[in-house]
Amino acid sequence: MKLKKVLALSLAAVMALSVAGCGGGDSTGASAPSETPAETADNTGADESADEAESAEKEAPAEGASADGLNYTDIVLGESYTDITTSIKWLSHRTDLIESGAIGEYIAAFNEMYPNITVEVEGITNYADDALLRLSAGDWGDVMMIPTVDKNLLSEYFVPYGSLADMDKVVRFANQWMYDDVVYGVASTGNAQGIVYNKAVFEAAGVTSIPKTPDEFIAALQAIKDKTDAIPLYTNYAAGWTMGAWDAYIGGSATGSAEFMNQELLHTKDPFKDYGDGTHAYAVYKILYDAVAGGLTEDDYMTTDWEGCKGQINNGQIGCMVLGSWAYSQMVEAGDHGDDIGYMSFPITVGGKQYASSGPDYNYGINVNASDDNKAAAMVFVKWMTEKSGFSFNEGGVPIDVNGEYPDLYSAFEGIDFVADEPALAGEEDFLNELNAESEININAGGDSKIQQIIEHASNGDMTFDEIMADWNERWSDAQEVVGVEVNQ
Repeated sequence: MKLKKVLALSLAAVMALSVAGCGGGDSTGASAPSETPAETADNTGADESADEAESAEKEAPAEGASADGLNYTDIVLGESYTDITTSIKWLSHRTDLIESGAIGEYIAAFNEMYPNITVEVEGITNYADDALLRLSAGDWGDVMMIPTVDKNLLSEYFVPYGSLADMDKVVRFANQWMYDDVVYGVASTGNAQGIVYNKAVFEAAGVTSIPKTPDEFIAALQAIKDKTDAIPLYTNYAAGWTMGAWDAYIGGSATGSAEFMNQELLHTKDPFKDYGDGTHAYAVYKILYDAVAGGLTEDDYMTTDWEGCKGQINNGQIGCMVLGSWAYSQMVEAGDHGDDIGYMSFPITVGGKQYASSGPDYNYGINVNASDDNKAAAMVFVKWMTEKSGFSFNEGGVPIDVNGEYPDLYSAFEGIDFVADEPALAGEEDFLNELNAESEININAGGDSKIQQIIEHASNGDMTFDEIMADWNERWSDAQEVVGVEVNQ
């Protein structure tokens, strides 16, 4: 963690903003409405309806703001809502940072600027499932990391941050949890999709350049097996949720298209077919199948250990793992050999060029049923975590603040284009959820079991990879017919 630097910067920000605050201004941080001078000096008989219209205009919330006018872009940290005294609850998936005390350090730094806002945090290990249950029961507090919900239900659960047009100017990935051009989620950090690896292990195996194709990557894993004692590729099968990482590569990384995941995939006939050029979903999942079938992973996938693997890759017992960039900092900090940890792009080349899918991690959502003070305090906290905490940088993430700094780990991505998924087209916002539910393939929606099945079949040799993909194509096609999605031949 680089919290010493973060805390110092936070204190400096408090001091600077306290001076700026001496100039006055309202506690909400919103700009005062401009006053239009009267056209004549004796305009005392102005029409009452005009006054009422002017009053209504002043009171109306900005586009995309909550009913009480709360708006993310209006908040000035250190100036807005400094008069609020309240306690808010935050439901988080980062149990590791809660247990290590790191989350407590962030909250302490926040309280240097907002000492009267108490933040209580609760961690959930099986977040994807349990958070949905808590959401439906209304038992979660004031801030949560938004689980997988239908976008047309966002306004029933969460406070709007503002319009997409406004939010796009200040945060990345604003369209992730957007509906009808209104934003309901702000990402905690961004991820670039690649592979965390041990540079010393790759060097010992004689792999001197980053693999750029599936064949080159499998060859590198074979070299690690032949020339070192390290496990070439660690699957993290037993953890379950780690398997979902593989879905994140089938969009931009495997196609170079920002429209593929949320627009093209829905209408594609047989999206899991072999395109014959080492691209698309087929190529992504086949890397895993071939690695397991070729004995290039751990001896017993049932005994993998998520917490233990961090120290293993740090000390050179593991060559690499397929995980988002969020995992990089955890591997660096897991032992004395953090300098050996690197992050590479996923080994697929599209038309002679490499791309890296990038997108948000879990988003902060604010409870629409919270009190007005708690809504305001929660939005202030979210904005502080985004702009002042250094959280995304410390986690090795793509910065959410558009003016944020990229961590050094992305130096290996020079010349590689980051691809952020475009949102679904109007009227198709819920198609992917419906196709996932009907097909039970669950792409980017907790599809852990299907990836585990790839490992199982590859290990047992009871189903070829092409048979697996044919099954997925059939299930996807059936789902398209049930949902009523037009299929492009």
